[in-house]
Formats: sequence, C-alpha cells, structure tokens
Amino acid sequence: MPPSIHFELRDGVAHVTLHYPKRFNAMSRAMWRQLRSCFESIQRNADVRCVLISGTGVHFCAGGDISEYTSFRFQEDSLRDFHDNEVWGALNAMLACDVPMVAQIAGNCMGAGVEIASCCDIRLSAESAQFGAPIAKLGFPMAPREAALVSQQVGMVTARQMLLEAAVFSAPEMLQRGDLPTLAQATVQRIGQLAPQAARLNKQTFRALNRPLVLMEHAQTAIENGADERLKNLLDTAYAYADSAEHREGITAFLEKRTPRF
Repeated sequence: MPPSIHFELRDGVAHVTLHYPKRFNAMSRAMWRQLRSCFESIQRNADVRCVLISGTGVHFCAGGDISEYTSFRFQEDSLRDFHDNEVWGALNAMLACDVPMVAQIAGNCMGAGVEIASCCDIRLSAESAQFGAPIAKLGFPMAPREAALVSQQVGMVTARQMLLEAAVFSAPEMLQRGDLPTLAQATVQRIGQLAPQAARLNKQTFRALNRPLVLMEHAQTAIENGADERLKNLLDTAYAYADSAEHREGITAFLEKRTPRF
C-alpha cells in the first residue's frame, strides 16, 4: 500500500492515521496534500466529535520523506511551493479545524511529526516517544510559519535546542539534565558539527518570530501597512538557500548513508 493518510469515522471519532511504515510514517508530498483534504473534510462534517491522530505501527512520524527531496528542494520556487502550500496548507487546515484533536504519539516524532502534533489540542505520549527536528543535519532550517507554530507549542528554548543543536528529547523529560560543564561542552560540540548556514537562518527566523503566530498568517497585510520590514525580508528570502552547497550536501549525505561534511 502506498504512503497515505488513513481516515475512518467510528462513533463520532475521526481516526486519522499517518501510514508509511516503511519510513516510520515520514510525510510524503502526497500525504501532506491528503492531510489537508482530510481535515477540510472533518471541518465540514457535523458528525465528528473528536479527532485522534496517530501513526501506523510503533512510530508517530519520523519527519519528511527525504527520498523525495532531490526532486524539488534545490530550486527556490519549488521549495517555497512545498512549504507554503503543501505543508502549511495541511497544518493550517488542522489549525482551522474546530473539532478537538488528540495526538497519540509513540516512537519517532521528528520534524513534520512535531509540526503535526503541535496543531493538536492534546498530546499523549508513550514512554517510547522521541521528539526533535534535527534538520540541521540535512543542511536546512525550519520554514518560518512552521517554526512559529512549533516554538509556540514546545517553547522557544526547546525549539532553539531542537533546531540549533539537533537535540532529541524523550517524552518524560523535555529538557536535558546533567553535569553542567559536561553538558555545555557536549552541546557546543554538537552544534559545531551541524550546518552553519542552517543555524544562522534559524536564528534569523527566531528573531523575526517574537510575535504571535497570527501575524505570520496575516503577514502580507502587516507588510503592506509597513508594520514590519524584518518580517517582510524573512518571508521574501526564506527559501533562498535552496541551491546552496550545505543544503545539497546534507540531503545527499543522508541518502548516501554517510556523515555530512559541512
């Protein structure tokens, strides 16, 4: 069965299942489009009382389907279309849904999984759950709207660790603990091994996102009114890294199963 979003309505509960077990339920482009359609349908269905979203098998969602990335990520226009229309189209459909949403999270909840979970009203996690967005290993930052969503839900400090350090957190403990000097040294070493361009772009995004998420949704109006030149610059240049050497190296190294050389 191809990667897909399964939908079933039982006793007023919409069961939405991310189905791509071969890749730990990573989100393909087709799945993002299906997810949008699914939640638009749920919003129109008066019989739905609650939504339960989960992944097939022992994982929630391992992120994006990296095997597709070389076909569109290295061109700015197609990269922008992917994030602004396919990904954000699905996430925004979830955010606009009036039906209460519960995320049932086990195993990997990475990148796209964190974004999907961030749209839910209640998140229930198994002890096996692992949370993160280690895309700096792939040489690219999180898209602005997605970063705004995640940072609002997990907190700015945790979001910074996920993106700048490629940190992964367990369900029982979202903040690492330990001997401070040892922890600090390990932290800077991890950051130093990741993509520097992605780190800088993430920092620029965080600076521009010290505002409610609603401003991201109405950014164009704010820009036209002259409200925030920095936000305009962020959105205009958000995908200019598409053809960069770091971006290509991160994704190529992952597909070739080797450590990236940034």
